[in-house]
Amino acid sequence: MRQINFGIISSLLLATLLLSSCSTFQEPEIKVVTQIEKTTVPIVPMPKPVSMNDIKIYVVSPEENLEEFKKEFEAKNGGDAYIAISIKDYENLSKNFAELRRYIEQQKAIIVYYENAVQPIDTDTTDQ
Repeated sequence: MRQINFGIISSLLLATLLLSSCSTFQEPEIKVVTQIEKTTVPIVPMPKPVSMNDIKIYVVSPEENLEEFKKEFEAKNGGDAYIAISIKDYENLSKNFAELRRYIEQQKAIIVYYENAVQPIDTDTTDQ
C-alpha cells in the first residue's frame, strides 16, 4: 500500500511540477515599429518652353479704311484676300497652336508619370 501511495504522490508531484512550469512561461514582448519611408521620385525635366511667332491682325472697317487697307495689303503681301490676316501670319498662328498642343501634351505626360510614381504598391494581390 505504501508503494501505491508513493506512486500516486510522486505522480501528483510530477504533474504539479509540469503544470506549474508552464504557468511561469512568459511570451516575449512583441514591439511594433512603424517606419515612414518617403517615396523617392526622379525629377523629370520640364518641357521646352513655348515659343510663339508674331501675328499681325488688322482691323478694317468699310466706312473708314477699307480701300486704303486693300491697296496697302496688296502692295505688301500681294493678291487679294478676304481675311484680315496674311498667309505667313496664318501659318504662324497654326504653328502657335501646334506649339501649345505639344506643351500641353508634355505637361500631361509629366503629370501622369508623377501620379504613377507616388501611388502605393498593392502587395495584397494574390495570383489565382
